[in-house]
Amino acid sequence: MTDRSVDPQAVAHVAALARVDLDESEVDEFAAQFADVLGYFETLDEVPDVESDPDLVNVLRTDEARESLSQDEALKNAPETDEGYFEGPPVG
Repeated sequence: MTDRSVDPQAVAHVAALARVDLDESEVDEFAAQFADVLGYFETLDEVPDVESDPDLVNVLRTDEARESLSQDEALKNAPETDEGYFEGPPVG
């Protein structure tokens, strides 16, 4: 993209879709910032590819089945429980 300009109308349209209220100066400011961001991506496209074969090794242990906590043991320190489950504050 040699023309690094971003259409302010496109910025205003995207802002409207996102329900973001921008005044005229903010639209122009964002258009300039988007053009800069696109320029950074063009710069990244110029970085040469590096060919290397990383020596990857599986460092994870093999899975082993083992005994775990019972439900009562898992819940014994919980401040509140409800019918065998942890109970926490409502999220909203």
